[in-house]
Amino acid sequence: MAPATRPSRDAIPPRTPATPPVPVPPARQRGESFVDTERRALLDTLRGLGPEAPTLCEGWDARDLLAHMVLRESRPDALPGIGMPQGPAGAHTARLQRELAAAEWGTLLARFSRGPARWMPFALPGVGEAVNSAEYLVHHEDLRRAQPGWIPRTDRAVQEAAWSAVRRAGRVLHRRAPGGVVLVAPGFGRKAVKRPGEGRSSVVLTGEPVELLLHAFGRDSVARVEITGDPGEVQAFRSTPRGA
Repeated sequence: MAPATRPSRDAIPPRTPATPPVPVPPARQRGESFVDTERRALLDTLRGLGPEAPTLCEGWDARDLLAHMVLRESRPDALPGIGMPQGPAGAHTARLQRELAAAEWGTLLARFSRGPARWMPFALPGVGEAVNSAEYLVHHEDLRRAQPGWIPRTDRAVQEAAWSAVRRAGRVLHRRAPGGVVLVAPGFGRKAVKRPGEGRSSVVLTGEPVELLLHAFGRDSVARVEITGDPGEVQAFRSTPRGA
């Protein structure tokens, strides 16, 4: 998930060219998985906004973001550098991504549309759905919410996928929290993803599932999440980084 350069994902690049309205995501087709639907929706947004559209990933435009997604689905040797951007592995991944970003925009779109290469773990049954649901949702919002006039997505299938993803990954994404963390998504459920240690209490994060997922990945500037609890615990939680 993390960009190879580990940018601050909350920052919007200073370059903000005029962009067309954010496209309406396509409807889910019969028999299609959520990941396939979200990939099509992400492709529609990329085509509509173009390669120079800003994103929430500092220093990255849409071309850089697309190159990142194509790289993680086609080059096994790039995966260590995505997870650990510092050091030789990170430098290797950054070089591969720069080379890939130099390709024609249409070529990058076509490669992403084909999905993960058959030799990648994301192509295994069940793995792609489990991992790429969050990957596609978060990076799609990295595009959508960097544009003026964006509005939250209300599609039930999107929210259900986000709730499943944040419940599954919440323990890892909130592992650095100093106290406990409880996620509350009205109409979807409640999930304690981290128990408080001795002498600590929990903070409660309330919001729509997509908002909770974005917040868990550190998109604080755009995630609409209410944080409640002991004031000291809330302050400590806010000052602790989140993400994979």
